[in-house]
Amino acid sequence: MLQITLGPTASLKPAPAVRRLRILHVVPTYFPAVRYGGPIRSVHALAKATAQRGHEVHVYTSSVDGSGDLDVPYGNSVDLDGVRVRYFRVPFMRRLYWCPSLANALREEISTFDLVHLHSTFLWPTWAAARIAFRAGVPYLLSPRGMLGAEVIRRKSRLAKSLWIRLIEQRTIRQSAGLHVTAEIERTEIVGLGLSTPKIRSIPNGVGWPSNHSALAAGPFADISKPYALFLSRIDAKKGLDRLIAAWKWVPELTLIIAGNDENGYRSELERLAIDNRVQGRIRFVGMVSDDHKWALYENAALFVLPSYSENFGNVVAEAMAMGCPVVVTAQVGLASLVAESGAGVVVDGAPRILAEAIRALLHDPARRRLMGERGRFTARRELSWDGVALQMETLYREIAATLPCAL
Repeated sequence: MLQITLGPTASLKPAPAVRRLRILHVVPTYFPAVRYGGPIRSVHALAKATAQRGHEVHVYTSSVDGSGDLDVPYGNSVDLDGVRVRYFRVPFMRRLYWCPSLANALREEISTFDLVHLHSTFLWPTWAAARIAFRAGVPYLLSPRGMLGAEVIRRKSRLAKSLWIRLIEQRTIRQSAGLHVTAEIERTEIVGLGLSTPKIRSIPNGVGWPSNHSALAAGPFADISKPYALFLSRIDAKKGLDRLIAAWKWVPELTLIIAGNDENGYRSELERLAIDNRVQGRIRFVGMVSDDHKWALYENAALFVLPSYSENFGNVVAEAMAMGCPVVVTAQVGLASLVAESGAGVVVDGAPRILAEAIRALLHDPARRRLMGERGRFTARRELSWDGVALQMETLYREIAATLPCAL
């Protein structure tokens, strides 16, 4: 198996002479349910890195994995990279992840934790854990993970989500000991909702990278002809694939590889769009990519493109940067400011013709792409390593653990 390092050191050593924290993460879905995209990987990587700093880290989550369930034991703790994970079955209302056995476990055990870290909004586990933690006097930190973005709310059940925010989520936010965002763009969107919020802290996701480069040439994508541009993320409407495919009629010299899980059946619409734009012969959908094999796609791509309408962070952008692949992103991607500041790529308007011009300009300037790749690798490995991110989160955790729940 390809080994992924968390950062510049082989292991994360616990800080000496400090109190060990007992931390509980509550998240609707969890590793290995990677079909749900970046948050699954980033929450597990955070939990793993924090545990490697010497803390006791637990996760309560559901066993949901698409229309089925993960092959895991229920209720009992499972050790996953030093993180103690408990999976609970969802008997009904799977879209909300209604999980009464998880709530029962929380009522029995939540008072044994120093703090609770909640991930997501609009879903039952977050609501239940927030209420139980508040009543037990245990402070909790809330990470919306991009779910409070204006574009996400507009595209999916806007009226229902707006009502949920006012009737339910506002209370969860107000009673939290803090909000955690991964980029300033997410902070701006939350403030724009006009809610009463506690202090908002911005700490990025980290990024890993393969330690065994000799394994990159192997795998199912070794035969992909070059040059190609790469999109790797969930196949979802918010990712801007409609405008990327429309742009491809102005990029005749480059193949586009689209990799990612099609959880919502959006791929068929994109394939029709490719036919309508007469670019189907230069676009290749390769489906879901394993963690072991994705690195070869990054390393061999001429450039990486993420033209999202809304993206609170962009884990795949950080991964591409760590692999020395120049990136093209829209301003709505959380990492866009770091891309621009570091020179790791270009930030462009998402209009198809403008997107195409930016891609072609990079394609025909290999020296510029090489320099961007070097800058991206340096920046990602210096500023986004998981050991550095875990240290920032530990500092925030200690501050949160010292607080009391906010009054009603």
